[in-house]
Amino acid sequence: MEMTMRAVEVREISQVAEARRVAVALAEAHGFGESDAGRVAIVATELATNILKHGDGGSLLFGSFEDSSGAGIECIALDKGSGMANVADSMRDGHSTTGTAGNGLGAIARGSHMTDIYSAPGGGTALLARLQRGKPTHLGAPPHPTFGAISLPMHGEEVCGDAWCRKDDASGATFMVADGLGHGPLAAQAAHAATRIFYSSAAPLPSEMLPVMHNALRPTRGAAIGIAHVDARAGQIIFAGVGNIAATLIDGNGVRRMVSNNGTIGHIARRMRDFTYPIVGETLIVLASDGLATSWDLNAYPGLVAHHPSLIAGVLWRDFNRGRDDVTVLVSRVEIG
Repeated sequence: MEMTMRAVEVREISQVAEARRVAVALAEAHGFGESDAGRVAIVATELATNILKHGDGGSLLFGSFEDSSGAGIECIALDKGSGMANVADSMRDGHSTTGTAGNGLGAIARGSHMTDIYSAPGGGTALLARLQRGKPTHLGAPPHPTFGAISLPMHGEEVCGDAWCRKDDASGATFMVADGLGHGPLAAQAAHAATRIFYSSAAPLPSEMLPVMHNALRPTRGAAIGIAHVDARAGQIIFAGVGNIAATLIDGNGVRRMVSNNGTIGHIARRMRDFTYPIVGETLIVLASDGLATSWDLNAYPGLVAHHPSLIAGVLWRDFNRGRDDVTVLVSRVEIG
């Protein structure tokens, strides 16, 4: 379930056209026809324009998605501007704080199959828009989102040396983040080798997948890898990691950092041990490569944990991207009991 993403900086009006071009090219690559690609163009233009008007510039992330809601194009607009005091008011056509017609957010919502916004006064705005083929109907509640991810190469690189995956079995879902050593094509080669093993392995436990990956990655640079398995029947998460994949659980009882062993899969990995963490109720799992600083705390973002996992990942990327490596942030929401 690796998804290639593109980031477009929007700091001046000429970059609005670049954002639109990238979004339309991605839509066409995923089978969107002329009418649907036109809708993507409108949404991308409005997102980029809003970033300039209200956020004093920011970033647009473009990728694809496939989950229980369907498949399509995902656009995430991120800025560090003044934020919104009242998101509901800002969504109404005619509402404007800059003297314009005030139809931008409404146009984004109408053109998208789902939208989600997180904003706080003085804390910037994050807006997720997902578009699929076919005209949006907005009938009924969308499926409860369970996972989302951001995976982007270091600035100046064409390919991302990280990868992320998800698969399901009878007991629950399993997630992986792999960070190939360094960055660029050789790092990507290592991460993709781990991905192939992840999908083909029938091993039920993360610690049983890692030795197979270790052997498969010997001809490569190697990778840091973290694997989390949600055992819904037992009410627990089983995690095994080697290297600098940060793994975090967030629930009503607070924050727990999951344990990863030292080493590099494919080179030196002396311990590949499972650690078990009981969970009850709703829990967020966050797996991140070391391109993301570890100093983040979702308590600093009141209400963010209730939003779409892709939006949570986007906010973390915006505020804690180290800027000198590939970055992957995988967020999954699970509920037990």
